[in-house]
Amino acid sequence: MSEQQVPSTMRASVLVRAGEIRLEERPVPQPKADEVLVQVRAVGVCGSDVHFYRDGHLGDWIVEEPLVLGHESGGVIVAVGSDVNASRIGERVSIEPQHPSTSSTETLRGDYNLDPHMEFYAVPGTDGAFQEYVTIQSHFAHALPDNVSDWAAAMLEPLSVAVATARKAGFQAGDRVLVTGAGPVGLAVAQVARASGATEIIVTDISEGRRESALRFGATRVLDPRSDAAEIDALGVDSFVDASGATPAIQSGIRALRAGGRAVLVGMGSGDIPLPLSTIQNKELTITGVFRYANTWPTAIALAASGRVDLDAMVTGTFPLDQTREALESTADPSTIKSVVEPFK
Repeated sequence: MSEQQVPSTMRASVLVRAGEIRLEERPVPQPKADEVLVQVRAVGVCGSDVHFYRDGHLGDWIVEEPLVLGHESGGVIVAVGSDVNASRIGERVSIEPQHPSTSSTETLRGDYNLDPHMEFYAVPGTDGAFQEYVTIQSHFAHALPDNVSDWAAAMLEPLSVAVATARKAGFQAGDRVLVTGAGPVGLAVAQVARASGATEIIVTDISEGRRESALRFGATRVLDPRSDAAEIDALGVDSFVDASGATPAIQSGIRALRAGGRAVLVGMGSGDIPLPLSTIQNKELTITGVFRYANTWPTAIALAASGRVDLDAMVTGTFPLDQTREALESTADPSTIKSVVEPFK
């Protein structure tokens, strides 16, 4: 391992049990041969982090042992493993927070995000980035141009979800797009749709404040799903993206598609919901889901660096590492778009 002035211990913000975050002193992890050690500069708070914090579980994932949350992160490489060129030390990077098996069927066909053996930051069994240093395989530490900030480095992760979504939805120039849910992913999807040439981008949300935010981040029109339900059903859009996980939003979004349209489900909601099957069959709709991402970072970096997507403007609050609990709880405020933890603030 090559390194420069790396301490032996670090601070880590640890989820001990639901509702309890504790700041601990831990050894700095040592990079394996194909890994780099990253000094973490910014970590975005994701809805999954909040679920683990509040409930101690997310779907089938249950926190049974202390866990470091946070999977949206970026920083600076400060040490490298024996198989990594030492010239990378000092490089600013965005972290793709996953470690798939190299030999699974999914990885070999290019769908490494679907690898059943995946080790993913902040999922029980694998610590995340609410700490001062993390390791990651070198090819998942993506080098950044100077005009991509530390905040944006972290937010390239939710932007990657949006890029994966756009590919599934097949966004094209001239498209009409419906996005339900104006949280960080929904706003990122709206921006990617705009960058893809969509001419009409309709965003719905029950929160007036979030609808107003959507108009700053790509939406050409916003609707309230409660008072504008009939209008939404009649939209006839080319593609529909659900970023809310709400059953009524998914159902109305499917009805809002034109014949031959495409629906992409991103938000995590109920495990089983009724779908309008006759509408799906009669319109020959395509419905699919998005689970994380694969091969998206180069596109996400290009979108951020070119200014076609504005990630910095989505940050509404920053917190030092010892205020991780406050960062997690800040998401309850509907005016919050993205809270960011800065371990070295």
